[in-house]
Parts: sequence; C-alpha cells; structure tokens
Amino acid sequence: MTSGDRKRTWIGLAFVSPWLVGFAAFTLYPVCASVYFSFCDYDVLSPPVWIGLLNYQDMVSDSVFWKSVWNTLFFNLMALPLGLVSALVLALMLNQPVRMRGVFRAVYYLPSLVPAVASAMVWLWILNGRLGLLNQALMAVGIAHPPQWLGDPAWAKPSLALVSLWGCGNTVVIYLAALQGVPRSLLEAAMIDGASAWRRLIHVTLPAISPVIYFNLLIGIIGGLQVFTTAFVMGGAERSTLFYAIYIYQNAFEYRHMGYASAMAWILCLMILALTWLASRLSRSLVHYQGD
Repeated sequence: MTSGDRKRTWIGLAFVSPWLVGFAAFTLYPVCASVYFSFCDYDVLSPPVWIGLLNYQDMVSDSVFWKSVWNTLFFNLMALPLGLVSALVLALMLNQPVRMRGVFRAVYYLPSLVPAVASAMVWLWILNGRLGLLNQALMAVGIAHPPQWLGDPAWAKPSLALVSLWGCGNTVVIYLAALQGVPRSLLEAAMIDGASAWRRLIHVTLPAISPVIYFNLLIGIIGGLQVFTTAFVMGGAERSTLFYAIYIYQNAFEYRHMGYASAMAWILCLMILALTWLASRLSRSLVHYQGD
C-alpha cells in the first residue's frame, strides 16, 4: 500500500469515525453488556454479581413470564394475519384508477404518522367500556350490552389487534409500490385468456408480489413480538395485555432486575430468530422472484 493509499484510508476512516463511535457506544457495548448481565444478579445500583444460568432457570418457574409469552403469541396470531390481509386489500383498492386516488392514499396513510402514544390515548377513549364512542354506536343500533373491551380479559387482546390496524399505512405503501411492478403483459395475457379479476389476483398479482408479502410477514413477526407502546398506554384487565416487551420493561426499570430483563431480552432474540427461520422455511415454495 502506497502512502497515498494509506492517506485516503485514514481520511475515509475519519469520515466514518462518528458513526463507528456511535455504533460502538450505543449499540455494540449495550449488546455485549446485556450478554454479561444476563448471567448476573444486577439491580443497576450495585455491581453485578455472577450467578451463571440462574436467570434463565428462573424463567421456567416464572408464571408471569409464561403469561407474557402466551399473551404476545396469541396477540400476534390475531394481529399479524389481520394486518397483512387488511393492508393488502387496501393497497389493491388504492391501486384502482379512480378519481382523487392520491387523496385517498394520503388519507389512509395519515394515521401511521400520528405518534403511537397519541393514537393510544384516542383509542383509549373510543374503547372505553361505559362512555366510549364505539359502545355508544353499538348501543344505538340495538346492542344493549356491548363488550367492555379493555376492561374484559377476553376482549382486551382483540381490542389491541383492532387498534393495530390503525397504523397499517406503512405496509399499504409497501404493497402499493410492489403492485406497480406487476408485469402488465401478464395481466393483459390473463385478460385475453378470459381470466376473471379473482383469478388474475390469485395467479398473477399475488405470485408477482410474493417477495413483498414475505418481507411484510417477517417485519410483522419481528415488530409483533416487540409490541409495547400501545399496550403499555392502554393497559388491560388482569394482565391480559402484559406482553413480553412490557414484562422486560417492568423487570428492568420498575423491579430493577436488570440481569433477569437482559436474559429475557436474549430469549426474545432467540424467539424472533426461530420464528423468522420457520416462516422462511414454510414460505420458501410460495415466494417467487423474477427470473425463477
């Protein structure tokens, strides 16, 4: 390497050094520290004490831990398919050549720009069991005893799954971008062959955008397992909305069991890796890339 090459290398490193320092201080160090703390009894205010695998062993007998796992998985079994299908239906509707299409697209995207806490507060009033707008509307159409929503453990998770649809605008935009790439030649050939709109959707459009559906599925799995803000603000009766990320937060910052919370965070990482790997394996034959 010549002196000029070395000089350019050092100049390049100088330009990227702010990012490298930030990455090391705010990402790499916390990740490495959390690995160490997961094997320690650590309350933040005292030095960590090495206890080996005790934090991981305690999870096996922690009934609240298993309840948070169940709540999170059950919520995602409702919210993930509902969100993917609803966003796809909206994208197909917004892709039609109608008047004021741009206005409709903007209207459906706007809710995703609202801060999560503000949205949660609005929905908290809408889903209020006694004075909420939704129950008032249900009673107006003849339903004398509407659900208590967040006040009923049986309805709390479905309520949050319904609220999650409010911010599906980002997913809709991704689907819309994918729909622009569906080959017109294939659609026109299917129309010439007499294929109905439903058959064109099933046999042409969905296979063409299958990589994007797969991408949204993985993002949905990762985001769904980390659901926090809406459930934290809105709450739920009898720990019905105590999700995994909320329990990590409680252990870390309310109970000051930082070591236990770090161990839970790494179990969550393994859960995400396992579920994304499973989704990749199951969808391998269903995803079609151009050129395949």
